[in-house]
This record gives sequence, structure tokens and C-alpha cells, in this order.
Amino acid sequence: MEVGEKVRAWVARMVELCGPDEVVWCDGSADERDRLTRRAVRTGVLLPLSEELYPGCHLHRSHPSDVARTEKSTFVCTSDREDAGPNNNWIAPDEARATLEGICTGVMRGRTMYVVPFLMGEPGSPLAKVGVELTDSVYVALSMGTMTRMGAVALAELGPDGVFTRCVHATAALDPELRYICHFPETNEIWSVNSGYGGNALLGKKCLALRLGSWMGRREGWLAEHMLIVGIEDPEGRTTWIAGAFPSACGKTNLAMLVPPPELRQAGWKVWTVGDDFAWLRPGPDGRLWASNPEAGFFGVVPGTSCRTNPNAIATISHDTIFTNVALRPDGTPWWEGHDDPPVEGTVDWRGAPWAPGSGTPAAHPNSRFTAAASQCPSMSARWQDPRGVPIDAILFGARRADTVPLVCEARDWRHGTLMGAMLTSETTAAATGALGVVRHDPMAMLPFAGYHLGDYWSHWLDVGARLTQPPRVYAVNWFRTGADGRFLWPGFGDNLRVLAWIADRCRGEGDAVHTPIGRLPAKDALNVAGASISADTLGHLLTVDADSWRAALNEQADYLRGYGPRVPEALWEELNAMRRALSRSPE
Repeated sequence: MEVGEKVRAWVARMVELCGPDEVVWCDGSADERDRLTRRAVRTGVLLPLSEELYPGCHLHRSHPSDVARTEKSTFVCTSDREDAGPNNNWIAPDEARATLEGICTGVMRGRTMYVVPFLMGEPGSPLAKVGVELTDSVYVALSMGTMTRMGAVALAELGPDGVFTRCVHATAALDPELRYICHFPETNEIWSVNSGYGGNALLGKKCLALRLGSWMGRREGWLAEHMLIVGIEDPEGRTTWIAGAFPSACGKTNLAMLVPPPELRQAGWKVWTVGDDFAWLRPGPDGRLWASNPEAGFFGVVPGTSCRTNPNAIATISHDTIFTNVALRPDGTPWWEGHDDPPVEGTVDWRGAPWAPGSGTPAAHPNSRFTAAASQCPSMSARWQDPRGVPIDAILFGARRADTVPLVCEARDWRHGTLMGAMLTSETTAAATGALGVVRHDPMAMLPFAGYHLGDYWSHWLDVGARLTQPPRVYAVNWFRTGADGRFLWPGFGDNLRVLAWIADRCRGEGDAVHTPIGRLPAKDALNVAGASISADTLGHLLTVDADSWRAALNEQADYLRGYGPRVPEALWEELNAMRRALSRSPE
């Protein structure tokens, strides 16, 4: 590999600071992957699974205190605190760097430093970004080889004088009290110490793809979003490209790999995956919004994944996959809650302790994960590696809400859609530390990931929309409404295609809709629910707008927006007040 002087000089400085016994430059080759895997097995970092039943698969266990993103330990370090915004924790850059360098002094003595050049995006893409991660974790090095285009391809894209993101990761003592995940957008740096968990340690993911990516996007005129990208092909062979923002562990991967229900599959509907987690969106010369997936793999939540809920994911993870914090059965195969197979005696839980069915504790951690190459997914689109991306026809904002938010609602235009995204509230999941099931604001599903002030972020959304002559339609969706008994009213999973089919119709100027104070909803009989296990009354409830609930929601949203001060764009206030006026005319 040819390594430019900028990279070599920076690595040399970090080697001097961290003091590793060995330095390994990763080239991304298959031979290197085999070699690192053998090292990880030899040192107990990975446990081989049954080669017969799960060929090439391994289990990794993280420390029990290190099993999810730690938002309280995540910081954006800008010169001006206001630029980070109230949505981010902040430390002054000089203070943060002094703390981090103090922790990292000699932190890799007795360890190996892996130098991981990586590329986010396809070679030649107008949005491709190069990073170099220094890590003392062979698990991270292997995972980055799956999640990104790693090694020689990244250095070739960088060239001798290119710009790259400097990423330092040290597992250190895994001390939660000294855990820092720090982003320096003004100097294009990321430092992560005292964590080995994926979202905190795989620095190409949320750290670069979203936190620094959103900062870069504002500067360069594009959007870095927490979105899946999927293509919906109708029986006539027309594909509607959709990007969808959903908070973590709210079904993004299931939707990205959706398999049509039998009735629609037999009619000729198909679904094509481009990405399940990130979308980098740029205005194209044709006036449309084009989206690329900057990743090369999946880091998906595995509990609940089965042949019923996500058969494409099951096929994807059947070989050459790293499972993190799942249970281990006596036959050397992984298990998790929601698996197709029932639990069995002799299973070892995610901590490595004996576990028995009926024990009252989960066998797999609720945020346990799989790491697998995107190329292993049967539904990957032929265009998923197109450097240009795909043209987006519709954007979804998805919530996990038991009430208020209808099954699907179409925004009037881009401005109204921006408010829809800004109003996204969802129940918390195990993807981040903290209480579960608490309804919190998560604008555009980006609250933990926007690398700058959300008021400026919403302004940037409006600016990007103003540059589009053919902007995508925007929708709010909610698969998680419940009835009085607490059960979900909508069947979900493959049946979500019934909603996406209506959205595809709307994008082509078809599909009947009715106007409501909050936006357009499907007209009666506009959704094809033939064969679905849902009654007309239940569907009617899912598509009802409760005026009182929405008045309260808008009042609460106004309070939330006021927390971001004068940087909130006036256009959002105008849209919110227009909804208030429409609701005031609505019957009680």
C-alpha cells in the first residue's frame, strides 16, 4: 500500500503518544482478515461458532458495562459552544484534547495498534470520505473491514495529499467514568476511549457518517442522515426509491430488507435494499435528491430477527458474521429472543454464564448485534454500489408511538415535511443506555447524531429543499400504534409494503388521499389490505386524527422548539402555526 506523508506523520505522532508494542497496517485483503480472525480467536476476543451450521461465524462478548451507545459520554467539541447546540454535550476542544491525550499516554503498551484506513462511500462518489482509525481492538479492525471499504482502496482514494478524518480509539480500562467519544468537527477528528462497543468504537459509523458527516454536509451543501434506502418495484417494473429515518431499534433493518407478503409478491412487487442505516443525500443536476449508502455492511440489532420478521437478514447472517452479545447454544449456534427456534437447556447467556429457559432474564442482550457484509444480503439492489446513488422519490419519518401518530401521513410540501421530521417523537429502545419506553423528541431520528445546533440543522434542511426542483414527497409513518389491550394494531413487517405501495402511487400522481389538518392520509380503500390480518374498523382507527391529541402535541412541540432559541427557522414556526389553525377548525 502506498501511504502518503500526512498519514504517516500523524500515525507516528500517535504511536509515540499511545506506545503500542506492535503496529499493524491493515490492507483490507482476505489473507489479512483470516490472519486477524485467527489472532482474535487465539486471544479469546472471538469464539468460533459451529462451522457446519454457521460457517465463518464468530461470537464476541463486550464488557457488561459497555453494551450500547453512551450518549452522556458523547461530546461535540467546537470553539463556540453555541455551534454544538443544546442537542449535544460540549467540551472546549483544548480541554477535551488535554483529557484525551492524558488518558491515551502509554495506553497501548503491551498491545497492538491497528492502523485502519477506510473509505465511506464508493470510490469515485462525489461524497466519498476517507478516514484512518487507530485502534487497539482486533474486533474493531475486523468489523471495520466489514462495515467500510478498508485498506488499500481507501488510501488510493485519498491520494498523497487528500483530506482524511483522524480517528483514535483506545479500549483502555473500559472505565465508564472515563468514557469519552469526542468529535472535533473543525479539525476533522474523532477520539473514543474506554469503550469497545460498536457504535462507540467503529468510528466510521455514527461518529463519521452522521456527527462529522452532518457538519461536512452543511458546509458542502448536502445532508448526512440516519436513514435506510430502499427501492420499491411495482408489477410494471417501475421502482420508487425511498429514504427513511427511524430511531435505532425501531425496524429500520427490517424495512430495508423487507420481503413482500404473499399477495403482493405474487402480484409482482419486489423490494431492493440499498442501505439500512445511513443516507448521504445531495441535490443532483436534475433537481432531484440523490442518496448513497456510505457503508459496506450491516451492524443490525438481532433480537426479534427471524424467518417471519426478516428472512433476508436471516440469510445474510447465516455465514461470515460476527455476532455480539447473543446467547450460545450447546451445538455452537447463536440464539436470541425472537429466534425461530425455541430456547434450549444448556444455553450460555450473553455474559457467558449458564442460562435456562424460564429464568426470567434475557439470554441475549436486548441490543445484541450482527455484523455482516452487505454483499451477503439477497435483496441488495444492483445499484447499491453506484457512485451516483439513487434518486429519492419519498422520505419517511418513522416513530415508535402507541398513540396519536397515524399509520401514514403525507406532508403538503418540503417545508411541511421538514416540520414533520422536526416533530418526530419516539419511545426509547435498548440501542442507547437509559430508561426504555420513554417518549422523547428525536428530530429526523438525529437527536443523538446531528453534529451541530439543531436550529441550524433545520435551516439547512430548508436550504437543501429550496435547491430542488423535484423534491421528494415526505411522509410520517408509525407501525406501532396499539389498542386498549396493548397489542399492535398494524401487522407490520412485510405488510408495511402495503403502505409503501400507496406512497409509490402518490409519487406517480396516483393513489387517493384525503386532506386532514395534519396532512394527507390514504382515502378509504386506497390501501391494498387484501389478505392482511386487519379489520376495516382497526384500519379506520389507524388512520384517524384525534384533534385534541394533536393540539396538545403541537403545544408541547412549540415548547420544545423554543428550547433551541432564535436559531429555529421562522418557516418551522409558520408551518406549526398553520397546523394549529387547521386543528382549531377541526371538530372536537
